Amino acid sequence: MDSITHAALGAAVSQAMLGRQLGRRAAIWGAAIGILPDLDMIAFPWMDALTRLEWHRGLSHSLLFILAASPLLGWLISSIHSGKTKIIRASIAVFLVLATHVLIDAFNVYGTSVFAPLSKFRAGLNNLFIIDPLFTACILAGLAVSLIAKSGARLRRYANLAGLALAVLYATWSFVAKSAVDSVFEKSLGARTPPVIRFMSSPTPFNTLLWRCLAETPDSFLIGYHSLLAPKRPVDFLVIPKNSDAARLLPHRRTLERLLWFSNGYLTIEHINGGFLASDWRFAELQTSAGSKPTALFAWRIDDDGTVTPLSAKLDILARLRDIMGAML
Repeated sequence: MDSITHAALGAAVSQAMLGRQLGRRAAIWGAAIGILPDLDMIAFPWMDALTRLEWHRGLSHSLLFILAASPLLGWLISSIHSGKTKIIRASIAVFLVLATHVLIDAFNVYGTSVFAPLSKFRAGLNNLFIIDPLFTACILAGLAVSLIAKSGARLRRYANLAGLALAVLYATWSFVAKSAVDSVFEKSLGARTPPVIRFMSSPTPFNTLLWRCLAETPDSFLIGYHSLLAPKRPVDFLVIPKNSDAARLLPHRRTLERLLWFSNGYLTIEHINGGFLASDWRFAELQTSAGSKPTALFAWRIDDDGTVTPLSAKLDILARLRDIMGAML
C-alpha cells in the first residue's frame, strides 16, 4: 500500500496500544514505524532493475524482520519514555504495527515476501488496489478525531478503534466482492476453447466495485472486466497472444527466471530491435486508442547484452478514472 496508508495505520494501531501511556506521541511512533519497512527503497540507487524487484517487499517485510525488530524498537520506546510503558507492551505494539504493514501489502497484486529469506514465495491476495482512498479514509477519520479529542476522554480511544474497525469491515467487504466477481469470471471463462489454465482477479484503481480478470490459456492471456454495479453485463475479453521468444532469452536464463518469478508467470516476451520486451500483465494494460495494441503497465527492455531497463508507461490518471467510471456503470 502507499506510504500515507502505512503511516496512518501504524499511528492508529500504536495509538490503540500505547495511547493511554504516551498520549499523542504514540501515534508519532506508530507512523514512523509504519513506514519503516518501505525504507528498503533507500538502497535502490545501488541496485539494478531486477535486484530492486527482489529486494523491495523482501526481507524488510518478512516475519523474521518483524520478530527481530519488535523487541529492539520496543526497548527503544520504553527507554525513551522511561516509566510510562513497559518493554513488553511497547514490543507488542511495534509487532502489531509491522505485522499490519505486511498484511495490507499482501492485499495487493505486487506481492510480499513474508517468509524471506527462507522462501521466495510472495503472498498476494489481490483484494485491494495499492491505493484505496476509502480504506485509508476510515483509518484517518478515526485517528484524526482521536488526536483532536481531549486527553483522557473516552472519545479518543473509541474513535480510533471505530476507524480501525471500519477499515477491517472494508477489507472484509473486498474479499466478499472478490469472491462474487471470481464466480462471474469463472463462468465466463468456463466455455472457452482452448481451456483456461488459471486466472486471477484484482480490483481496478481506487475502488472495489470494478474488477479486472487476467486468465491464461496455452497460447494467450485474456483480460476482462466486471462491475458489481452492472452484474448482468457480459464480460468481454481482450486477447494478448503469448510469444515463443522466451526461448531466445536462453543466454540470459537468470534474467528470464527472475522476471517469471516476479510476474508469477503472467509474462510475455517479444523480440524487438536490439533485444527483447518483457511485459508483466498482472497490473494493467494501456491502449492509446480503440483497437490499438495494448501495452503492459509493468514492462522491461532486455538488451542483447543482458542489460535490463524498466519502461515507464505514461499513465493519464484522469483518463484512467474516466475509463473506470464508464466501465463501472
